[in-house]
Amino acid sequence: MKELIDQLKKEADITETQALEAIRIIKEFAKRKFPVFGGAIDKLFDKYAPKQEDDFMD
Repeated sequence: MKELIDQLKKEADITETQALEAIRIIKEFAKRKFPVFGGAIDKLFDKYAPKQEDDFMD
């Protein structure tokens, strides 16, 4: 997840907080579009989420 955050910060010229919010929005979008994969999406994002941001990603 750190790699994705860094890429978002660099390519979109946004802050880390903004990158984390973008990732949260993408996670929720994917869960709405593919509800059957909701649990897998949560596990994927939780597995790669920065440990200090676990509460943020939920």
